[in-house]
Amino acid sequence: MVGPTGSGKSDLAVELALELGGEVINADAMQFYRGMDIGTAKVTEAERRGVPHHLLDILGVTEEASVSDFQQQARAAVAGIHRRGRRAIVVGGSGLYVRAALDVLEFPGTDPDIRARLEQEHAAAGTAPLLERLRDVDPVSAGRLGDVRRIIRALEVFELTGRPFSSFMPNREYFQPTVQIGLEVDREVLRGRLAERVHRMVDRGLLAEVERLDAAGLRRGRTAPRALGYAQFLKVLDGEADVALAAEETIVATRQFARRQLTWFRADPRISWLDWQDPALAAKAAAFCR
Repeated sequence: MVGPTGSGKSDLAVELALELGGEVINADAMQFYRGMDIGTAKVTEAERRGVPHHLLDILGVTEEASVSDFQQQARAAVAGIHRRGRRAIVVGGSGLYVRAALDVLEFPGTDPDIRARLEQEHAAAGTAPLLERLRDVDPVSAGRLGDVRRIIRALEVFELTGRPFSSFMPNREYFQPTVQIGLEVDREVLRGRLAERVHRMVDRGLLAEVERLDAAGLRRGRTAPRALGYAQFLKVLDGEADVALAAEETIVATRQFARRQLTWFRADPRISWLDWQDPALAAKAAAFCR
């Protein structure tokens, strides 16, 4: 189950699980983190309606999410659900994590020493020399990556394996038989819905949640403090923004993220798209899965 943030994936996953006798596996990277509830729109116990949910709240905010670890955990969860004679429903908007769970996808290892050295080089000389080096060994990745963390990762993989990072991106081939459903959205309606959702998060106590997580070490994490809403509201705690500005910046960033998600998922021809506002959406999705 895929689609942009705010499209109703989590609710539909619960409906499908109830209809098909299933259990839900989370593939939203930021919902791995304990305590990051309001800002990630994590489904509450009441909203789960008794449906088992897997891979929620599995990391502390100082820990780093790993796609390769997630792949192992997600596949173990799928196998366990199937052994119980139930349906596994993977839901999330983190495209690479969804592919890690569903596709034949190989992940190279990591080397903390190599990564630390590359990070030191970046601190000393900036991104440009690293990107130029990547162009020499992996022009495909160099042309696609703009985030320094990903550039460093691509160089780390090349040093570790002798293979370009881009060579690890597979053809679209399912690991096991899979049905993928995407939620087709009206983009203008979604824009308004995302703004309303951010304001609801603020009303529910997003700032207090960020403050509580900051005391628990949020800033020491590599992944969690970059999450939508959390990065913006940390500025409020630092006196660099007020709540209104942080909310507006979160809305803008969330809309941009939703566009990137749509671009990612639209590139996968295996996804069958259903209208997110169809009154019979759950029934049609269940029929499609059957």
